[in-house]
Amino acid sequence: MDESVDKMIEQKDTLQKKANELKKKRDELHSRSKKLAEERDGLNAKIREIRNKIGNHKKSRDEFNERVKHAKEQRNDINKKHIELKKKIKDLERQRSTSEGVNINQLKQTIRKLETDQMTQIMSSQKEKKLIETISDLNKKVKTQEQKLNQDPKLKEAIEEEKQLRQKAEKHHEFVEKMAKRAQEEHQEMIELVGSVENMVRRANEIQETIVMTKIEADTVHKDFIDCVNKIHDLEREVTGAEEKKRKKKKEEDISSAQQEANIIFEKFKRGDKLSTEDLMVLQKAGLI
Repeated sequence: MDESVDKMIEQKDTLQKKANELKKKRDELHSRSKKLAEERDGLNAKIREIRNKIGNHKKSRDEFNERVKHAKEQRNDINKKHIELKKKIKDLERQRSTSEGVNINQLKQTIRKLETDQMTQIMSSQKEKKLIETISDLNKKVKTQEQKLNQDPKLKEAIEEEKQLRQKAEKHHEFVEKMAKRAQEEHQEMIELVGSVENMVRRANEIQETIVMTKIEADTVHKDFIDCVNKIHDLEREVTGAEEKKRKKKKEEDISSAQQEANIIFEKFKRGDKLSTEDLMVLQKAGLI
């Protein structure tokens, strides 16, 4: 075989090996890209799910905060009425005490002062005994006066109303704290989910970047693969052309050689020499007889 043809076949084999390696690498890159895309899509699905949960927690938090706001307004109104009612009670007590000639608040202040003196001052047993008796008498006066005040219909009604308002205010305060706690819980859960989804988004973005780079590399490898395939086809055409040219040349040489042989036999025929069957077939094949 022609040396140039051998060289082209050798080049083709080398290129075929390289093409196989490039094809394998390209397919591996496509496979990696596909797996990364599946991971990214899975993360994006989770991100959508978590974002829906975040939206639900935010909605619940805002609803609880709105209820807190409304409950605080109601509680503040009750507290305002409660303060006004306590002031009214004090005014009624002062009016009744004045009419009775006894000021309960002053009596209570006196009792507190005397009790402080008893605890802080050093005194004789006789003086302490007298002080205790004085405190006892004052307490009796306070108790008697309070009993009289509690029998007053207006004051009694006001005290009962104040008790109910206080209880109502306490219930509203408990409700405010309960709603505020629920709002905080929803907010905390939302914040935790936001943190987790941020990590997922970061990971999804990293995967997407890797996918892009992998696809770029795969495209480059594919281009190199196509270049190799094209070069292989070019070499195959060149080898085929060279072999065809060689066959044509050999055929022409064979024909020329056969023609020469036929001419020699034909000359023998013209001279009247005896020809063999094989000689006759050569002349017939050459179209000389």
